Amino acid sequence: MADVSFSVNQGEVFGFLGPNGSGKSTTIRILCGLLAPSAGHAVVVGLDVWRDAERIRAQMGYMPQFFSLYGDLTGAENIEFYAAMYSVPPPEIRRRLDYLAQRLELGPVLHRLTRTLSTGWRQRLALATAIAHQPPLVFLDEPTSGVDPVTRRLFWDVIADVAHDGATVFVTTHVMDEAEHCTNLAMMHYGKLIAQGTPEQMRRDLISGLVQVQSERIWDALQVLQGTQEVREVALFGEALHAEVDAKVADPEGLVRETLERAAVPVQAVTRVRPTMEDVFVSLARRFERPATAGRDA
Repeated sequence: MADVSFSVNQGEVFGFLGPNGSGKSTTIRILCGLLAPSAGHAVVVGLDVWRDAERIRAQMGYMPQFFSLYGDLTGAENIEFYAAMYSVPPPEIRRRLDYLAQRLELGPVLHRLTRTLSTGWRQRLALATAIAHQPPLVFLDEPTSGVDPVTRRLFWDVIADVAHDGATVFVTTHVMDEAEHCTNLAMMHYGKLIAQGTPEQMRRDLISGLVQVQSERIWDALQVLQGTQEVREVALFGEALHAEVDAKVADPEGLVRETLERAAVPVQAVTRVRPTMEDVFVSLARRFERPATAGRDA
């Protein structure tokens, strides 16, 4: 990683986005005091990660990317153990266990050995242990990895509850649509920080004229637009294409339609669309990978 610099506000859900291998987990381990960086410094909850790593860990919850609970303990025993590690009083542990079992719908697996559970259930338990002691700071590294869409929605509802109660949540993900749940974002790519801002700021400021193209010859349309100077990026989006047109073009829809018609590619529809976070990331990643060339912006 190089020149990664950002700040996170108290009580927000901060999304740290990027593909696998981009440096997300490395960054989170540094912030947890588990890994030393080669240069620079970091301050977490007002404390230096080198001098005060133990004090930082006492104030945080951490859900690692890979399963780390005790397989020979039941779900309930894992939650109770981790809460006790943070000196939560026994009566409060019972109250938190009951709350988390209900909120994360853990009833069917609460008294089963963790090693016998599926990935989705293990992830629910891992999230429960990370927040059982109600820490002011929660690190969640790819928390929805391996879970179904219903569980993913449940996770984000719980994350919103945690932030609403005043905790700061730092969450990494490579699932771009999850960015919509975050207050602020930072995007990583090949160990570099390539963008920061709110989801709305990124959609507004980083993507110019985005149009959706529908055609019976979608692959031909893709090839034609890839060779068009004014089209910055074009990619498949379901059964359609998303094409990002240079901001200097006054009529992006008209340009795309005329380009395809000149190439004898039939067009069913060309409409302006609101960028998704996937559109934003793909555009940024490709700009970052490809240097500027004559006659075309990078």
